[in-house]
Amino acid sequence: LLWSCCVQSISLSTMSAQTGAGIQELMAAETRASQIVAEARMGRGDRMKQAKSDAQELIDAYRAEKQEEFNNMVLSKGGSEGSASAKLQADTTKEISDMEGMFKKNSQKAVDVLLSKCCEVSLEVPTARVRSTQKMAGMAS
Repeated sequence: LLWSCCVQSISLSTMSAQTGAGIQELMAAETRASQIVAEARMGRGDRMKQAKSDAQELIDAYRAEKQEEFNNMVLSKGGSEGSASAKLQADTTKEISDMEGMFKKNSQKAVDVLLSKCCEVSLEVPTARVRSTQKMAGMAS
């Protein structure tokens, strides 16, 4: 009986040592896993920064290419930028002077129409108003 108690005691202490070693092993594995996850996150951030930088370079190159195409088209269609601007300014000035001329020509007509509408008073009561008043009078009685 004494021998079986000693064997049980030794086996419990061995189990407890094994459990302690198992716990330490689990903690070490958790630490390694945390390190791997942290490294993966850092790597992902670096890859995202690199991708953003590469994309910005592509955008800048595309923008420069399209700007060059636009500049070439403007030069081929309208000559220099100064002459296109001068032509636009001349067209605008002509349109403004045409509108001012039409205003001077038609301003008196517009004033006459407004005055005639303001001074023209009709003493006739519209039929819809008469019917509405009759309905209201019929309801009140």
